[in-house]
Amino acid sequence: MIADDIIKRALVEDAPWGDITSEAFLPEEATATATLNARESGVFSGALVFARVFELVDPEVVVELALDDGEPFATGATLARVDGSARSILRAERVALNLVQRMSGIATLTARYVMAVAGTSARVVDTRKTTPGLRVLERQAVRDGGGHNHRFSLSDAVLAKDNHLAVLAAAGVDLGTAIRNARARIPHTTHLEVEVDQIEQIEPVVSAGVDTIMLDNFAIDELREGVRIVAGRALVEASGGVNLDTIAEIAATGVDLISVGALTHSVRALDLGLDVDVRGIGR
Repeated sequence: MIADDIIKRALVEDAPWGDITSEAFLPEEATATATLNARESGVFSGALVFARVFELVDPEVVVELALDDGEPFATGATLARVDGSARSILRAERVALNLVQRMSGIATLTARYVMAVAGTSARVVDTRKTTPGLRVLERQAVRDGGGHNHRFSLSDAVLAKDNHLAVLAAAGVDLGTAIRNARARIPHTTHLEVEVDQIEQIEPVVSAGVDTIMLDNFAIDELREGVRIVAGRALVEASGGVNLDTIAEIAATGVDLISVGALTHSVRALDLGLDVDVRGIGR
């Protein structure tokens, strides 16, 4: 399980030789109850990941989840309850919080972008601008927020971007020819996408037979014109200059996809807290 690998690495990073504070201060038999509380509103993501952290630390710890992934919550809501060994709860606390706070932050931000394009046909999609090692969790969080995933890795789809095109141009290779050659080399099931940054590139690229064309940093009028030129022959993806102030206008141009790197590369972790009930210690 990929999530288990992530969690195990995080636990080793946080306590490579054990939690020496809890082991020095807390009686081994001490128990505790802790609640995961929302200090701000948002969309929950990482419920099972949160529970799994405690299970990997101590299978005897019981986690009761109050919400499922993708559910919204208000400030002050209780999202989960944890019962068990005080040492185990404190050993798992920071890793569990770090992961669920980041995932919920991504889901919450994604939900805001998705709401901004409501009523259009545009999908909000993520990018590969993820935290190294956490992509599988961050991609789940995007889905929990109502967004969609782009290709997961470089191995999943062909996407020729500006740097690829610069290499082709320097080598004197015609872009249309390069696209047709690429199509001939890849399996028939492999998606092929090409990024362009000028209107005049659109027709040659679409005519060469791409599945998706990415219009990068196009002005609103240019996006609208690009959609007209493509005329349904490929999916149209808009990228660059996308934020909560601009995405509604971008979606209204008729593009199919809007990729938003900010969903994962600059998101703020949501403010959640694990509050320990000290009355439960020593029962």
